[in-house]
Amino acid sequence: MSYRIAPSILSADFARLGEEVRAVISAGADLIHFDVMDNHYVPNLSVGPLVCEAIRPHSSVPIDVHLMIKPVDRIVPDFAKAGANIISFHPEASEHIDRTIALIHECGCKAGLVFNPATPLAYLDHTLDKLDLVLLMSVNPGFGGQKFLPSVLPKIEEVRRRIDRAAQSSGREVWLEVDGGVKADNISSIAAAGADTFVAGSAVFGSGDYAGKIAGLRAGLPSE
Repeated sequence: MSYRIAPSILSADFARLGEEVRAVISAGADLIHFDVMDNHYVPNLSVGPLVCEAIRPHSSVPIDVHLMIKPVDRIVPDFAKAGANIISFHPEASEHIDRTIALIHECGCKAGLVFNPATPLAYLDHTLDKLDLVLLMSVNPGFGGQKFLPSVLPKIEEVRRRIDRAAQSSGREVWLEVDGGVKADNISSIAAAGADTFVAGSAVFGSGDYAGKIAGLRAGLPSE
């Protein structure tokens, strides 16, 4: 299994965003995680397509956009045009989940579905064969710096079982990403549960030693 570290720019210094993106990539980031909040679906307001477009020239790795907004369809083409490589959304935020997944693909991006801690996995029954990524929130979304909820570990295990079963028949690769409170002292248990992609905000940007922080996260992962 290949593992990916995705620093979240939500915890970066927004006054130096381009520099911050270049710095974490130089430090070993595999993705740039881009959190979008609308002060409607979640109680916070962050950034939009213009900021994504602004950092695109600074990023030599894929930009992983997580839409915490409602509705989603209107904004998907804007993020695709702005340089997003992956666009993930919450099923509660779409009137027609299958149509939103298709829209993301039509715009040339990989599609992900996001599950809050209390969101049932039943949505995967009808979508997993179309997804490129499943993102499990291990905190309630809206704010960075929250503590990881251990109750999400069994959910990670269940999604891993579903992905592996689906891969046996289709051969498709679907990433399993976890976001919220991921740190060096718990990443090993998150990986053991089946995650392969890890969003880390304050765990990386909370110190000036980005390379050391990312190396510390990787040290908790099994050998690839």
